[in-house]
Amino acid sequence: MTQAPTPTADTVRRLARSLLKGGGADLTAGPDVRPVTEGAEPAAWWVGGRHVLRLARDREASARRRRELRLRDLVRPHLPVAVPSAAAHGEWAPGLLCVLDTRLAGGTAEEHRVSAVGETDLAGLLTGLREVPARQAEALGVPRVPPRSLEALRRAAAEAAGRLAAADEFDPGRLNRLTPPAAVQLAAQPGTAVLVHHALTGGHLVVSDDGRVRGVLGWDAAVVGDPAEDIAGLALAVGAPAAVRAATLAGYGARPCLRGLWLARCDALVRLAEALAGPAAAPSLRPVRIGLRRAWEPIMLERVTDLGGDETP
Repeated sequence: MTQAPTPTADTVRRLARSLLKGGGADLTAGPDVRPVTEGAEPAAWWVGGRHVLRLARDREASARRRRELRLRDLVRPHLPVAVPSAAAHGEWAPGLLCVLDTRLAGGTAEEHRVSAVGETDLAGLLTGLREVPARQAEALGVPRVPPRSLEALRRAAAEAAGRLAAADEFDPGRLNRLTPPAAVQLAAQPGTAVLVHHALTGGHLVVSDDGRVRGVLGWDAAVVGDPAEDIAGLALAVGAPAAVRAATLAGYGARPCLRGLWLARCDALVRLAEALAGPAAAPSLRPVRIGLRRAWEPIMLERVTDLGGDETP
């Protein structure tokens, strides 16, 4: 297995100079570079004000990045929001891919609240993902994955809720609304698999100052599978009401919306319990707590829907 070297600012600057060569920029001193996030070995770096350089840390990540380049070209015509485009790519170490993407203008959903009009952008995203031919995505190497068992996740969430109750973090009685029969009723329906982004976090949603969703990052985790997973991701990223409204605008009915809601809620409980039990948990608790709060925001759909009579895509 290739051992990735530790990336440094000098490494990234040399790579960027090589990749941008011929682009018309004055690179005599090399572009300004800085890590996108803090960490011992950052894998993503801002390059000047117009690009971001992503470094695959192993061969598996390199394969995902190569697949992502092809997938972005496939999905771009179907989406109303921007998808990053590669200005250049190459190897930064033997067998390890680096991709220099053009930076999309805007902040993230962690920095800006998504507006009502932004929810229509999210609806267009979900609609476009459903329209991407799944067979073409699979031909690019996008894996097909089976839907998760909501009942198994409910049991894990119940155990996590008990631990969170002991830490005065959560009232486990709130989980009682997801009964075992309801979890079975909210199982994914056959024949509903679509292209799923599978990583719709707040950091992957590019949001402008006015709350519009202008772009989506992070396509290397995409799968063909359960569309409720993306509804769940949005519930954690922008809140349950906005996620359900966007999914409803995209044509999803009550069952997939409620399934996505409960996937998000159960995931949030499990993640917070794991974060509390982990070493040096404090720095990572705030975003996990925010996700829990967003996923557990009440929605009217829970109160008015009779799932037994729901005919949904």
